[in-house]
Amino acid sequence: MTQVREDLRNIAIIAHVDHGKTTLVDQLLHYSGTFRENEQVAERAMDSNDIEKERGITILAKNTAINYKDTHINILDTPGHADFGGEVERIMKMVDGGVLLVVDAFEGCMPPQTRFVLKKALEQKLRPVVVLNKIDRPNARPSEVVDEVLDLFIELGADDDQLEFPVVYASALNGTSSYEPDAQEETMQPIFDTILEHIPAPIDNQNDPLQFQVTLLDYNDYLGRIGIGRVFRGTIQVGGQQVALMKTDGTVKNFRVSKLFGFIGLKRVEIEEAKAGDIIAVAGMEDINVGETVCPIENQEALPTLRIDEPTLQMTFVVNNSPFAGREGKHITSRKIEERLMSQLETDVSLRVDPTASPDAWIVSGRGELHLSILVENMRREGYEIQLSKPEVIIKEIDGVKCEPIERVQIDVPEDYTGPVMESLGTRKGEMVDMVNHGNGQVRMEFRVPSRGLIGYATEFMTQTRGYGIINHTFEEYAPFVKGQVGGRREGVLVALENGKASTYGIMNLEDRGIIFVDPGTEVYAGMIVGEHNRENDLTVNITKEKHLTNVRSATKDQTATIRKTRTLSLEEAIQYLNDDEYCEVTPESIRLRKKILNKSEREKAAKRKTN
Repeated sequence: MTQVREDLRNIAIIAHVDHGKTTLVDQLLHYSGTFRENEQVAERAMDSNDIEKERGITILAKNTAINYKDTHINILDTPGHADFGGEVERIMKMVDGGVLLVVDAFEGCMPPQTRFVLKKALEQKLRPVVVLNKIDRPNARPSEVVDEVLDLFIELGADDDQLEFPVVYASALNGTSSYEPDAQEETMQPIFDTILEHIPAPIDNQNDPLQFQVTLLDYNDYLGRIGIGRVFRGTIQVGGQQVALMKTDGTVKNFRVSKLFGFIGLKRVEIEEAKAGDIIAVAGMEDINVGETVCPIENQEALPTLRIDEPTLQMTFVVNNSPFAGREGKHITSRKIEERLMSQLETDVSLRVDPTASPDAWIVSGRGELHLSILVENMRREGYEIQLSKPEVIIKEIDGVKCEPIERVQIDVPEDYTGPVMESLGTRKGEMVDMVNHGNGQVRMEFRVPSRGLIGYATEFMTQTRGYGIINHTFEEYAPFVKGQVGGRREGVLVALENGKASTYGIMNLEDRGIIFVDPGTEVYAGMIVGEHNRENDLTVNITKEKHLTNVRSATKDQTATIRKTRTLSLEEAIQYLNDDEYCEVTPESIRLRKKILNKSEREKAAKRKTN
């Protein structure tokens, strides 16, 4: 009979964005007594990154551990956004027990991301436990949602054991859970007991030769690169143990394990040894990478390599050379920017940084707009100044055919907005795959859209649906390239003529020309984009113009000048807004749009050359 470690469980937690996964983990940590009574713990404690806290989303996969009764439960919190799907897939390999599927009791299953992650979990034969969260919502529909989950499991090819999933009803916000939807108790015990009862314990093969595989990376200035993963077999110890690292390129390097860390709560604790089934962090090898296997020197046996998501989107990062360069940032030189991008590669396996012919520019490729914009946001918070080019999808040649990435897009909108959404995605070369009218005024549509057609679409979609629409998309495949222009901006821009400060008078004179991006008093420079033109061509304007003083009295002298509210672009909106001949200038304090060629006459000459 196979030995198992009854004192251990490894589970992943899956949910769609905003279904309450991280809040639920908070409650489990509190209920298990992992934190001291007087310990100050922030809400959504697992979202350790500032941007995660602000946006309320999980960006980085993270692990925590809870001691409940006599069992150590490792919980891996997975990102719910499509740009981070690669991390989710690797985590499924690390978990051998089961998954906690958190579903909103009102919204129900929200593919595509839940579907993508769940499919990977079911393929790994993991046992699911379903937690119906937000059961206290006034319009919760628990029995229908359980049926939806069952339908989804059948559709994804779940086996008979997986279809017999247990359900726990909870309200993570209130800290309540129970086995019945209408009998909530102020305890998390039903969830813990269900995990212990239904999720299998890992196999205990600690006496076999060691196999440890790296699934996630971390970096520490003192210890260097840290590989986080699972001990699949054997025992690993600190001290004299010499081990071999079997690299993905086929080479083998020997090293001594200098530090081992286990997890408890949100802390990483130093340990002396780890056995089969444990999820740990290993330090001591500087160029350890995701998917590589650590094993004994005398018994070199590598585990199957892990799939790492290919980048689908690229942008050029350029040293800031605008007239305002160096005013707001600390790190502006090419050496500093290159060092920062290279340090990001230490922990982000889906990122690529390639040099260009210019020493001041790099092509940075990532999984999507969110993936790259989070890197840029972190850099600006650290004091970097950079310029970004328009994002472009990565085109591949497959069997001699030019191919581009295609995304599967799921949209939930009120009935009234289906027409405009279908029309706008049609112009972006989207194909409708499915459409379901729920009968309650909501319609769910599925499309296949080229990735380049989705660049900048989120803002347009929110405007079209007055903020009532929900859009989700995930990479599906590379398909033959669709000819012709897909997506992109239709309007031209208003470009500042000269350096100076935007004046109220100047802005008032331009209001009927389009939408203004800058407030009165904002410093501008020649070639900077100060608004959106309401026609297709670009227009150079004098936004710094002041009203001439005169000694002639005016009948309207005492009237107060009022101007319309200006439009402020967020980082993502600014990146999505760009055209081929424009840069987004990002500094710790400002986000500006500019033309690549600042001088008006040179810009016009370049445009003529392009048309000829």
